Amino acid sequence: MSIEISIKEQKSLTPKETVVYLDQYVIGQKDAKKTIAVALRNRWRRIQLSPEMQREVMPKNILMIGSTGVGKTEIARRLSDMMRLPFVKVEASKFTEVGFVGRDVESMIRDLALTSLRLIREEQNIKNQNKIEAYVENKIIEKLLPPLPAGASEQKKLDYEQAFAKMQEKLDRGELDHLTVEVELPTANIDFVGGNVPPEMANVQESIIKVIGAMDKKKKKEVSVKDAKKVLEAEASETLLDEEKLKDMAIKKIEEGGIVFIDEIDKIAVPSSSTSRQDPSKEGVQRDLLPIVEGSTVSTKIGTVKTDHILFIAAGAFHLTKPSDLIPELQGRFPLRVELDSLDEETLYRILTEPANSLVKQYEALMGVEGVNLSFEESALKLIAKYSATANEKTEDIGARRLHTIMEKILDDISYNADERSGESIVIDDCLVDEKLEKIVESEDATRYIL
Repeated sequence: MSIEISIKEQKSLTPKETVVYLDQYVIGQKDAKKTIAVALRNRWRRIQLSPEMQREVMPKNILMIGSTGVGKTEIARRLSDMMRLPFVKVEASKFTEVGFVGRDVESMIRDLALTSLRLIREEQNIKNQNKIEAYVENKIIEKLLPPLPAGASEQKKLDYEQAFAKMQEKLDRGELDHLTVEVELPTANIDFVGGNVPPEMANVQESIIKVIGAMDKKKKKEVSVKDAKKVLEAEASETLLDEEKLKDMAIKKIEEGGIVFIDEIDKIAVPSSSTSRQDPSKEGVQRDLLPIVEGSTVSTKIGTVKTDHILFIAAGAFHLTKPSDLIPELQGRFPLRVELDSLDEETLYRILTEPANSLVKQYEALMGVEGVNLSFEESALKLIAKYSATANEKTEDIGARRLHTIMEKILDDISYNADERSGESIVIDDCLVDEKLEKIVESEDATRYIL
């Protein structure tokens, strides 16, 4: 089966369209959105160039600087939902220098490879949906209809074709879903040592799995036709699609459009005043990270991946360190820098009310499950934003995450008794907010330990 896909043919969102999408979930931070939107568009623009020019245009990696809770991770999460490109989010603080026990930096490219393969397989399954459905239908009907004996007459062959067509119609209408058929269950995916292993060990692991798989007889089980469709869809995908071709396509997709979001990069920066500059989880990790960001070759389970044109977006709060505490070579590989704004009272109010997934909408939906009609007065929401901003000023500034803590404090009794209040309408007003929060916020110690 021929399966081809090219990033060059994919439609890319314009920078304005990207910002409009992010605006649905992230309030403010216009500079960060604009910078990322342009960087993503440049990925698409580069692919439209001649191969000679493509090699010359290198990705402009981005460093986002901002306090916790201002939207760095949310922007990354929404980019992942928005794009049909290989995307992984990793935390720099989880890595250790090569030679030490822990997770090595190359593992993020191996994770990216698996993500890309999954995307390619999903795209090809959709593209070949008709063939997969035909395969499943034929397999099920063949199991339900007695096979034609050898040397059957032309009349019997014609009768069989007519019976096959009738069964197909019934199958499409779901009239056969209650019947049972015997199917071979897929072999369990054994993983002895997990995904964070060197490619050489991974190859040995795969060889052992293949040997065990060859020795292990496939299990057969009687299942309903409805359940058999799901099992046979996976079988059809493996049968109809060329796995090696999928891997080649996945590698191409990574090299042309892969994106890695490195969070908490400030945690591996070493202050100039520090005496422990040999910490394996800090400067050593930076030096291991450098060749990958600059452009190198990484071995993965699906093949060798070149990282030259992968886009890296790093983010950190830089409370105890500053970007200049990163090693100079790594600093130079993140030429685009954007500082995210702290969240004031007005922004916190907008975060409560405007996003498509706002906290207000989430709590109203959660209480609606219990039959409780929950609503918030606008003045109460403004008061919640005010208390959140005050709490951030008095203690550690955790940005929008403070809203989660405060909303839980306000709604804890309502949520606890919601099953007994089905059919009621509950309005959250200023009085309730003040009752729950006023004394806590007035006391700095109470704010620190409760909110």
